[in-house]
Amino acid sequence: MDYLKAFIVGGVLCVIGQVLIDRTRLTPARILVGYVVAGAILTLIGVYDPLVQFAGAGATVPLTGFGYCLANGVKEAVEKQGFLGIFTGGLTATAGGIAVAILCGFLAGLFSKPKAK
Repeated sequence: MDYLKAFIVGGVLCVIGQVLIDRTRLTPARILVGYVVAGAILTLIGVYDPLVQFAGAGATVPLTGFGYCLANGVKEAVEKQGFLGIFTGGLTATAGGIAVAILCGFLAGLFSKPKAK
């Protein structure tokens, strides 16, 4: 049942993104940034946490989950370090994901051959 919930919630988030790409003039980059910002805002107002409890990876793997992780990192760091936590909490919480993204981009650059347009 957990797999089904994750699949449905993750699928709905992806469908929303695809509809935004197909029906609006927004670029994919703006939609991705909007997803991260929406995840952070929904976390800060307390809406996204119940969704994560319900769907698990279906809510944490999409880009809204990255915003969720950033917001939670900031909240925890502010509780422990005070004002300085605003600047360090998000990066500390998401350092692993950022490092993997950079490494994968580097490896893709090494093994792919660019084509002239």
